[in-house]
Parts: sequence; structure tokens; C-alpha cells
Amino acid sequence: MAYKLLSNLLHGANCCKTKRNGALHSNGMLFHTSRDSHEEILSYEWYAKLYQKITRLTHLLRNVDLVDGRMVNVTDDSVIINERMEQRMRLFKSFVRAFIGCPSVQHTIQKNVAASSGDANCARLVCFSKPCEREPMIVNSLTIASNFLKVSAQQRKSVRLTICPQVTQHRIWVGAIDEILNGLNLEIGLLNDQCPSKGTKMGQQIVSSCLKFLAKTETSYDRDSTSWMRLAPAKVVDSHISSKWEEVLEMFNDLIKCLENERGLLYHVSKLEVMKEGLAQIKDVLADKHIGYKEVRLQESLVQKKLSKTLGHSSKCLFTLLLYFLNGQVRDIEVDVCGGIYANGSDNKFTMCMGRILTSDEDKMVWSGVKQLDRALGLFKFLWETAGMKGVLDLQGHLWSVGATERSLTYRGNAFFLHGVSL
Repeated sequence: MAYKLLSNLLHGANCCKTKRNGALHSNGMLFHTSRDSHEEILSYEWYAKLYQKITRLTHLLRNVDLVDGRMVNVTDDSVIINERMEQRMRLFKSFVRAFIGCPSVQHTIQKNVAASSGDANCARLVCFSKPCEREPMIVNSLTIASNFLKVSAQQRKSVRLTICPQVTQHRIWVGAIDEILNGLNLEIGLLNDQCPSKGTKMGQQIVSSCLKFLAKTETSYDRDSTSWMRLAPAKVVDSHISSKWEEVLEMFNDLIKCLENERGLLYHVSKLEVMKEGLAQIKDVLADKHIGYKEVRLQESLVQKKLSKTLGHSSKCLFTLLLYFLNGQVRDIEVDVCGGIYANGSDNKFTMCMGRILTSDEDKMVWSGVKQLDRALGLFKFLWETAGMKGVLDLQGHLWSVGATERSLTYRGNAFFLHGVSL
């Protein structure tokens, strides 16, 4: 079926649509084969036609990439808002995922891993050979990551109990919301420069008010010093009127209404919805640095206590806090080629492989891809170790680019392989 569907696309069928998860649809049927299906044997001519399409799209999209859900020119880090280009990018990545199944590409992967590895067991590693291992993946909750790692129900409880006290700290909570708002503010500014609307103009005002509110919650105390050493906060005229997190919840509701029809901001709007879960739990908690040190610390501990108690393992709000805790970023993890976990020649050692598809092999592009992969792999290893999974998990990243000079790289102690895409 994959041959028939992709053949329609190769011959210029224009009835296809792309969805955010990267799966390509044509006439209502999935382009990618299902996770339970077997690999179809495809001809050299089929791959040759596919390669022509990939090469053409590579030239059109050179040095452009989907980074954390945004179209970015990697050369100058500028954000691109172009629906047609985004569709081309998702089509390009779907084509390359199919092409990775080509026997010559499979041989190249095994050859490159074997050449750079002194470990005979690692050299025999066969990854991305099955259709289900070449699917894209978006990780936006601990549940998705746990399912991928096959974490048991008991282990999931343990993971939640372990991470909650860490990721719900007041500074993590405020930092994550601040990161979301600053990212949103940046992209609203871009839209207002290109095609302003009533919604984006009002939205920018609300974001500004939210950021001012967050600034009021910041404390400059040295947490290692004793309480008697700290200066009392300056008195303010309306000191009897203290702000609550409920104000932010109301501003988020207004912000979502303003921006819900702005297609370029849908991702940010979804993140606002996610964080509302946490805001609803702490809406009665005070958020004002002028209420005195002891009261501030009490309110900060209430934020941590309420969030830890109410955010479950499947909570996207909890997952966003974890992402900020680990990386200082809040965007969901997007993987072009999901790969899998492979036994590494012994009962106690495994290798996790994931992949990224690039539009050029220039250094800045390659290192951007490496860092994106490292962020994804690092999350899974953190969860593996926190869940107490049996065995040692090694991490391995793979990148593909048309005409790339094949080489291996090391980043933060992990191996990454750049593969050329060719017939």
C-alpha cells in the first residue's frame, strides 16, 4: 500500500495534506505503513523517483528546519512564517523517512556505526530497519515517553513522586511561564510587523501585563542566608492589596480568546492551555514580593505543595515544567525518526537510537540537529534512570542530509552519525 500511495505523490498528485505529527495523508489513507505491518519490497526505480523529489525539496529548503515546531532559518536563527514552506518541509521529511528504508541507506547506517565503534556488539546494531522505527514522534507528556520506554505502572508512580518536588519549585514554575510568555511575545511582535490584527495587538498588551505580574513575584533574597540578615521589603502604598495567581489565570483566558484564530500562534495558545491546569490549582495563592520574607516563602511553598499534589503523571503541565527543569526550554520534544531501544550484545546494556533529517550538511545546521537530538535523547535517559529501569542505556543520534560527507561526532559524551542520502 505504501508503494501505491507514495507513487501517487511522486507523479504529482495534489490531493495530499500534512498534519503536525508528520504523517502524510492521501485520499484519506495514511502514507506511512502501520506499526504492525511488514516492510514492503520496493524497486530501485521507485527509490530513484523518490530521490529526485527529495533532492529538489532539499534545494528549496536549504538551511531551513523545523526546530521545536517553528520554521527557522538556521543560518541566522530567524523565524519563518510561511504555510507553504512548512508543508514542503513536512513532505520532505516524510519522503526521507521512506527513503531511509532503501537497502543502500540501511547498509550505510550499519557501515558508519561499525567504522566508528570499537565495540563489536555496537557494530552489529541494526536500527531504523522497520517502518515503525522510522515514524516521527512528538513527546508532550510523561505518558508518551513512558509508553515508548515500556515503563510499568508502579515505576510511573515512582517517577512522579521523584520529579514533582523538583519541577514544581516556585522558581521553576515562574521560569517556565516566563519562558512561554517571552516566546509568545517575540512571535506576536513578528506578526504585528508583518500583518497586525486586533487580536495580536490586544494579545501583546496582555502578555506585557502578565510579564509585569511575574516581575512582582521575583525575590532577590539569598536563600542560603538566615532570615534575620535579610532586609525587609520596601513598603508600597497599596500593601494591603496583594496579588494572587488567579489574575494570571484570568489573563491567560483572555489571551487565548484573543489569539485562538491566529494560525501562526496555535502552538503558543496550546501551551497557555496546558499551563492553565497548574494556575487553576494555585489561583488562591498570593504572588507578591512585598508581603514580607516569611509570608513570601510560605506562599512559594504553597505553590510547590499544591502543584505536587494535583499534577498527575499524564499532566502536560507537569511535563512542561520538567522540560524547563532539564533544559531551560518549554517546547515539546519533536523527533523526525523515532528509532528504538536495541539490545547491545548483553543482558544489561542497551542502545537508544533516534534520528533527525536535515536540509544541508553545513556545520551550523548539523550542530543544531545534534543539539535537538541530544535534548530528546537526554529526556528519555533521565526518565529511564528515574524509573529505575534495568540495564545501562547508551544514547546514539543519527542525522541524514542529501550529499552529506559522512562522519561521526561526539556531543556531551554521546555518539552522533551524519549519513549522506543517496542511491
